[in-house]
Amino acid sequence: MPVIGFGTYAPETYTKEQAGESTKVAIEAGYRHIDCAFIYGNEVEVGQAIRSKIADGTVKREEIFYTGKLWSNNHVPERVRPALEHSLKDLGLDYMDLFLIHNPVEFKPGDDPFPKDENGKLIFNNTDIRDTWKALEACKDAGLVRSIGVSNFNRSQLELILNMPELKYKPVCDQVECHIFLNQSKLLEFCKSRDIVLVGYSVLGSSRVEYWIDQNSPKVLEDPVLNRVAEKLNRNPAQVAMRYLLQKGVVVLAKSFSPERIKQNFQVN
Repeated sequence: MPVIGFGTYAPETYTKEQAGESTKVAIEAGYRHIDCAFIYGNEVEVGQAIRSKIADGTVKREEIFYTGKLWSNNHVPERVRPALEHSLKDLGLDYMDLFLIHNPVEFKPGDDPFPKDENGKLIFNNTDIRDTWKALEACKDAGLVRSIGVSNFNRSQLELILNMPELKYKPVCDQVECHIFLNQSKLLEFCKSRDIVLVGYSVLGSSRVEYWIDQNSPKVLEDPVLNRVAEKLNRNPAQVAMRYLLQKGVVVLAKSFSPERIKQNFQVN
């Protein structure tokens, strides 16, 4: 797994097409790790971008490390493989390099990604996450995915899978929010002890959309210590924020829709 990845989640202010074009820029800039998910709604565009860069000779398929994710309405075992195959069809790829359970929380099984009751409340379900994991193992055995892992799991949820009596493949990674204000030190220590990679998203701070984060919370890239270090090293704050995590052993996912920043974020050595 390349230690620097390109995140393709696009807030409402960006289009699916912009996500695709940014993926092309990222591949041209040197990124080989592309992180996406069904729920991002742009697998078609991201897949087209990857295939176009393969077609023009920029990369070979085996040089791209693609991560996809199983959404929360597909945790029941019989829906896991169809969900993966649906994503592969949208992407135009024969396999994924990594497939994650997107969240440990499950919604009501079905085609509605956010099922709600008559009062507008989300409808949850309670499939044993270990049964979902067994279905992912079967997808790996079928050659649809090279590696399997989880996202947004805490230590207890990870241990549920790790302690399965008939575990065939342990999670290769846990993808979680991680940045200088949330360095995940305890989870990172545990993951290292079990040879699990911690992959960090929102490494430059969470998306600032109102329903996601308190608008009065501090911004990572405006942190005064981070900026002083960046100035001293003649780097920008984003590069320092990413390098901090890389030196702790975290794989970082950088997201931007600015060609210049996409290139800068890759230059953290």
